[in-house]
Amino acid sequence: MPLYEHVFISRQDLSNTQAEGLIEHFSTVLADNGGTVVESEYWGVKTMAYKINKNRKGHYAFFKTDAPAEAIQEMERLMRLHDDVMRILTIKVDEHDAGPSVQMQKREERGERRERRA
Repeated sequence: MPLYEHVFISRQDLSNTQAEGLIEHFSTVLADNGGTVVESEYWGVKTMAYKINKNRKGHYAFFKTDAPAEAIQEMERLMRLHDDVMRILTIKVDEHDAGPSVQMQKREERGERRERRA
């Protein structure tokens, strides 16, 4: 089955448990349609670059999935209809990276930054 990575942003006025409940809800949607969630991460509340629906911040969540295209389409459809989800992004990948995502790594574990150009 194809491999996908998903990021979605939910409203800032949700509690942490409600935001994590959305992760569980969309995981079960994938499971019901024949897919599996390889890994899920809750990134927490982060400030966005611009306002979306009068919100300056949002709860960010990340999935790594192994699912057929029909399951992904159904999950995205339900995300677009859900009132608490503001934005979604789904990309198809060749393989999942091992370990936590860059957002979850500690600053010391990340690679060195490039030098700034003058």
